[in-house]
Amino acid sequence: MEGSSREPAGPDWWRSAVIYQVYPRSFADGNGDGTGDLAGVRAKLPYLAELGVDAIWFTPWYLSPLADGGYDVADYRTIDPAFGTLAEAEKLIDEARALGIRTIVDIVPNHVSDQHAWFRAALKAGPGSPERERFHFRAGRGEHGELPPNDWPSQFSGDTWTRVEDGEWYLHLFTPQQPDLNWDHPDVRKEHEDVLRFWFERGVAGVRIDSAALVAKDPALPDYVEGVDPNPYIDRDELHDIYRSWRRVADEYGGVFVGEVWMPDAERFARYLRPDELHTAFNFNFMSCPWDRDQLREAIDSTLAEHAPVGAPATWVLCNHDVTRTVTRYGRADDTGFAFERKRFGVPSDLALGTRRARAAALLSLALPGSVYVYQGEELGLPEADIPLDRVEDPMYFRSEGVDPGRDGCRVPLPWTADAPYSGFGSTTEPWLPQPEGWSAYAADAQAADPGSMLSLYRAAIRVRAVEAGFGDGPIEWLPETPGVLAFARPGGLLCLVNLGAAPVALPAHENVLLASGPLDEGGLLPTDTAVWLRR
Repeated sequence: MEGSSREPAGPDWWRSAVIYQVYPRSFADGNGDGTGDLAGVRAKLPYLAELGVDAIWFTPWYLSPLADGGYDVADYRTIDPAFGTLAEAEKLIDEARALGIRTIVDIVPNHVSDQHAWFRAALKAGPGSPERERFHFRAGRGEHGELPPNDWPSQFSGDTWTRVEDGEWYLHLFTPQQPDLNWDHPDVRKEHEDVLRFWFERGVAGVRIDSAALVAKDPALPDYVEGVDPNPYIDRDELHDIYRSWRRVADEYGGVFVGEVWMPDAERFARYLRPDELHTAFNFNFMSCPWDRDQLREAIDSTLAEHAPVGAPATWVLCNHDVTRTVTRYGRADDTGFAFERKRFGVPSDLALGTRRARAAALLSLALPGSVYVYQGEELGLPEADIPLDRVEDPMYFRSEGVDPGRDGCRVPLPWTADAPYSGFGSTTEPWLPQPEGWSAYAADAQAADPGSMLSLYRAAIRVRAVEAGFGDGPIEWLPETPGVLAFARPGGLLCLVNLGAAPVALPAHENVLLASGPLDEGGLLPTDTAVWLRR
């Protein structure tokens, strides 16, 4: 079909891929129960093919009590009944592949659900049992063991230790429903390698690794003062042996990894991307930048410099299921960029301004060297939604005692059909999260018919990117500096300019305009908050 996804040639497809992130609960509801599911995704595969993406990354679709949006996995070999069945997942993988779209699944190695068979067995077996050795159970401190075993801070708000009925405590860097695994235990290593094989054998092309730098812990579980002591649970050297072992499994199947690695030290970050470890890692520097020319230039340069020593391609992403949506973020007067601690209630946003910037940022990210991730709804220009407090589900809100609004605002079910109930997300059943008033204005069917819509821009940009060999992985050359303007060349005479300044700027000499995020002004100048692709 016109505009359908290309199949990137050879085993290195991932170096230049456009990858679409699906949050299954909120993508499309195929059975009308108010929750997104695999049937809904299968029905929308033609939409994703028309968008032109090379792969779909699914956040966890496994059996889960959903204490943390599916990142509390109870069984990696079972699809949660809310989403469908394993047979449906296998069909989806095959149907997507027939359209040239690969599938990437999410693995969460740091922890499992407290409903996982291993943890239930550990609770039943009691202190000192082999079953408890798969986790981090410890006696408490204090006269009667009433104090937690150490003082580690949580990745969410709240405590990192929970006491069970027999008096022992177990470690959870996230919620109490997500007990941390002990990666010094051979059962843990073997189980995860078996899970990787399970999904590779079902045709998945890759695996995204959640919280990839948190997995290994100092076995002594010592107290820790940030900035004073070496961190006992982030970026430990033992991790690299784990990921080398995983890489051997992936290589058996031609699979690829993308790691969620938060690492301020460039040299240590690059270690995860050595040729025998992970293929790629998420780039948070770029996503965390405010709309500022110098800061974006620095983020791009530092990202490319981090990846160069190991020959790994960069990844570019503007938003995901954890952060404030791009349109809202770029429309804020304080322009905070992304940071969990800056998520708060009542921050005003100029959505018209944010949309112009988000359109320009889309062309910027798609023109940079490497692969690009698009979070569902970004191609529709969805803003962050305000969730009524009685409908909030995210544990971040509850564990912060209502200070942090949580992440539900970027997880609202997608609008598909403007004139259908609940914007065509499912049937007449209200979705699991409420859609804001006016959500239908962003509906995909209306945007598909509008050549000036965000959806049309994304479709056009991905289509151009697919046919222009100079885009994707490869070299980049910065053009002479113009105040407020990011300007660079890609191979084949391709140019990208983004005007982040206060005034329109002249375009360099060029043969033709391939695509612009907004109209040029009457004099052919590039307006502020606008990007353009040129051929010179």
